[in-house]
Amino acid sequence: MRNLRKYGRPPYTVAAVHGGPGAPGAVAPVARELAKNTGVLEPLQTKDTLEGQIAELHAVLEANAALPTILIGHSWGAMLAFIVAARYPSYVRRLILIGSGPFEEKYADNITPERLNRLSEAERVEAFKLIDIINDPAAPDKDRPMARVGELFAQADAYDALPREREPEPLPVSEEINRRVWAEAKPLRTSGELVKMGEKIACPVVAIHGDYDPHPAAGVKGPLERVLKDFRFFLLEKCGHEPWMERFARERFYAILKDEIK
Repeated sequence: MRNLRKYGRPPYTVAAVHGGPGAPGAVAPVARELAKNTGVLEPLQTKDTLEGQIAELHAVLEANAALPTILIGHSWGAMLAFIVAARYPSYVRRLILIGSGPFEEKYADNITPERLNRLSEAERVEAFKLIDIINDPAAPDKDRPMARVGELFAQADAYDALPREREPEPLPVSEEINRRVWAEAKPLRTSGELVKMGEKIACPVVAIHGDYDPHPAAGVKGPLERVLKDFRFFLLEKCGHEPWMERFARERFYAILKDEIK
């Protein structure tokens, strides 16, 4: 799989980074919308280590972006973008975090239970069976179960989701990338090192978060307010983990996002 898609015309002033890890293509709708006004990069993370993903994103920006760029990250992609902005501050002129994962481990404990609680009984049974397969070292195929769990959790994450667009170029989910990268990223969050990286970020940082997102807003707002010099936080009402998919929040989300880019 190639590791970059481009939208609009150069110069590419914006880069939108997907989450997962291992869920490439998830921010394609955002990239397409923003490309109506500017050139947008959609880096696709193909490496199965944290350092590999940092280096890959850095290389994509260096080779293709109009630097310093506006770096947007969603979910895990927000955390990866945060790390890259700390590691390479001269590359990023504005950092925008959408539905970010929490920056302290104590806020992460209830994410999966909350998602499961929002599913129907039949969906919970299905999710538990799929998670058992994913956790089984002998399972021959974990990508399809991971993709289906992602679908169930996306349903649980949404307050009132609009119908999804049919993607012209759907990309496969990778359970291996998800597992390997999180194995390295979680200790950074647990130790407090992830938050501390914010001391090296030189650009303004904006976080946009839904009030229905099972990733707690407090796990983003509180830690980052303490460490960042220039930080603003927007909480969207009636909004889940993917604001661009939300019936009641989509318009407000894009208004904020486009204003920050402009």
